[in-house]
Amino acid sequence: MKTIDKNQLKENLLEFLQLVELEGEEILVTDGNKPVVRISQYEKTSETEKLFKNMRGKVKYFEDLTTPTTEEWQEV
Repeated sequence: MKTIDKNQLKENLLEFLQLVELEGEEILVTDGNKPVVRISQYEKTSETEKLFKNMRGKVKYFEDLTTPTTEEWQEV
């Protein structure tokens, strides 16, 4: 991960964005020594997809999921 100061980013923004886009390099932007922003490539997968990707295709349904469940619930 490349680390740069925000002033350096301001001067060379297009160059750094191309580095991220073409090479996949992440950039950590700092203000002095304090990290403030991380720039990385956009990922189309959501956090939910990442968390449950190992379970995809392994869940078994034993009945139609669209059937009404009113019989199973008593009135409140």
